Amino acid sequence: MANQRTMAELLRAPTEGYDEAIMVPPILAEQFELKHSLINMLTLDQFFRLEKDNPHDHIRWFNKITSTIKYKDLPNSAIKLMIFAFSLVGAARRTTNLRNEISNFHQRFDESFHEAWDRYKDLLRACPHHSFTKLHQLDAFYNALNLADQDSLNSAAGGNLLERRTQDVLTIIENKSKVRNSQNKSVFSQVKSSDANSNSFSEIANLTRAVNQQTSAVTTAMTAILKQFQATPHPASVKAVEDICVT
Repeated sequence: MANQRTMAELLRAPTEGYDEAIMVPPILAEQFELKHSLINMLTLDQFFRLEKDNPHDHIRWFNKITSTIKYKDLPNSAIKLMIFAFSLVGAARRTTNLRNEISNFHQRFDESFHEAWDRYKDLLRACPHHSFTKLHQLDAFYNALNLADQDSLNSAAGGNLLERRTQDVLTIIENKSKVRNSQNKSVFSQVKSSDANSNSFSEIANLTRAVNQQTSAVTTAMTAILKQFQATPHPASVKAVEDICVT
């Protein structure tokens, strides 16, 4: 039986795997610096996430290295969180970076709702091992939107979107994205049609203008010829009289 609790109820329950892949706590130590020698040591045996790589062995090695590091007013766990990314490379590091992008996702200033939703889904597909539940994916996306799009989703939900079940929220988001895509396609089609009509009208106007110019040129030439003809003096008519000689 599907869970009938709303997203808000589920989010109030204790869950794991919702924060960033690596979330470093505030550093309170007055003097702190990561030594280059430590970073170099970590890069000597990095984890690639290949078939031959054993993640448990890598964690044991990493804990052994970091257990020797001591800083005043700085817990060892914070040091581990700060430097762990340096022990990763290739696919392992990409996964970590993508998880951070997913958890820190925000709608861009010039990004429409459906563009933001498509970009968010692309990030999830690019990181199949992100470990975020559908509940946390939708909550993170909703909170990443601008106020206008949040209000639009709340309106579609008939109230607070998060007071709906997880599957209902997903359906509302998908429907809103589809409607916006459909509207954009319609507008794009209208623009293309308008452009085509504009081009046709432009061609007709150009042809009309060319014909008018040619007609004007012919009229001007005929007028000039007529004026020239009228200005030329004509010889007086002379009536020829022929003498008829009778022989």
